[in-house]
Amino acid sequence: MTSNSTLFYRTQADAARARSDDATLQNVKENHLRAAEAWDVLAARSDKSGRLRAEEALRKASALQDV
Repeated sequence: MTSNSTLFYRTQADAARARSDDATLQNVKENHLRAAEAWDVLAARSDKSGRLRAEEALRKASALQDV
């Protein structure tokens, strides 16, 4: 399951790439691409955190059933 934060970060990355495509100055394009990369990193971290949280919840639920 993808969290709201992950979706937000991905949306921001897509928007930054779109702004980069629309920019005419090279330095502005590069700035938007750097921003998109940063948003992508945040999305990846958020996605990983969500997966780890879900795995931990399953582990705890399994441990409770074993008791």
